[in-house]
Amino acid sequence: MKLRRKNKFAAEVATSSLNDIMFFLLLFFLIISTVANPNVIKLLLPKASSTQQLSKKQVTLSVDENKQYFIDKQPIQADNLENELKSVMAGIEEPTVVVRFDKSLTVQDLVSVLETGAKLNIKMVMATSK
Repeated sequence: MKLRRKNKFAAEVATSSLNDIMFFLLLFFLIISTVANPNVIKLLLPKASSTQQLSKKQVTLSVDENKQYFIDKQPIQADNLENELKSVMAGIEEPTVVVRFDKSLTVQDLVSVLETGAKLNIKMVMATSK
């Protein structure tokens, strides 16, 4: 008598965990893509037939450890700083001064220079080293 076995071997692939893996990969790539360029706004800008470049003239104001003032490597008197800045910045749109200040000087010395720039409506930028 011939008996058949009802239990045949059937190969199966367990795919229940693939959904979780795909979800986590998708989440991972979405998070990484937003962290890589968080402040990027893509815009299509209009085209113009001619372009204009505005050049800002930057003036360097240096103060060394002996409180000697220099505007673009030209020595000036400390009490004449306001008049010198006025004459150098005359006729410049959006004047910008790069302040190079020695680290051994006091904060009050820096504040007095910044107050002079604020009085003349000059943008003051402080230069630092790494």
